[in-house]
Amino acid sequence: MSENQNLLAEQRRALILDEVRRRGGVRVNELTRKLGVSDMTVRRDLDALARQGVLEKVHGGAVPVVEASTHEPGFEAKSGLELTAKEDIARAAAALVAPGTAIALSGGTTTYALAHHLLEVPDLTVVTNSVRVADVFHAAQRTSGQRQGAATVVLTGGVRTPSDSLVGPVADQAIAALHFDMLFLGVHGISIEAGLSTPNLAEAETNRRLVQSARRVVVVADHTKWGTVGLSSFAALEQVDTLVTDAGLPAEARADISEHLRLVVAGEVGDGADI
Repeated sequence: MSENQNLLAEQRRALILDEVRRRGGVRVNELTRKLGVSDMTVRRDLDALARQGVLEKVHGGAVPVVEASTHEPGFEAKSGLELTAKEDIARAAAALVAPGTAIALSGGTTTYALAHHLLEVPDLTVVTNSVRVADVFHAAQRTSGQRQGAATVVLTGGVRTPSDSLVGPVADQAIAALHFDMLFLGVHGISIEAGLSTPNLAEAETNRRLVQSARRVVVVADHTKWGTVGLSSFAALEQVDTLVTDAGLPAEARADISEHLRLVVAGEVGDGADI
């Protein structure tokens, strides 16, 4: 991490969390030196991250939280994490979308970031089970009016999850009757053995329906999702066409993933987003 006293609090906390996860723990004095901020600022950041449940404070520093496979963080808890990575991923994923196509966006903070980048792609039909994603498009219409080429948005019904996704039989039935050119799927975890997984059983079934209804499946997931396994797997890596991730993904993981699907590393030269 480079020293930068002008980082926003959310950016600074994302850097701290990444450092904790990468190294398995950090000390307060190390963070103050690397971030160029005061001891008090670092301790406030650690307090905020501990309240979100993403790390555990210990004497003189912090360590990662070992999450149960059933733990499902809420949308707000995840929205401030890996902001730069999510923005890079969203920009690269949006470049894959052609005007006039029918796409689906699952729930999640990365698909939420992607939705903002899709506002300028004309004549899209967007199917989503994410309340937050639907709000992005509806808010744009309220602000600018029903402009020509604005997306047509279909929001499924269902039961709301902590991540503001709609799941369950109503959502499953609606999705099963539709067919998309491309699905953009956020995930809780991804691994070679478990494939794509989530801690929510109902969401796993709804995600299966989304995958089955899509001609192409694109997973949008930052590097921290690699190696995480939730309670329920809903798709194997062989069912995924493309993974769009960020430059934080280790070289070994890139090699493993590339054996199963196309890998796009956002933010790197020649990331392939225009292919």
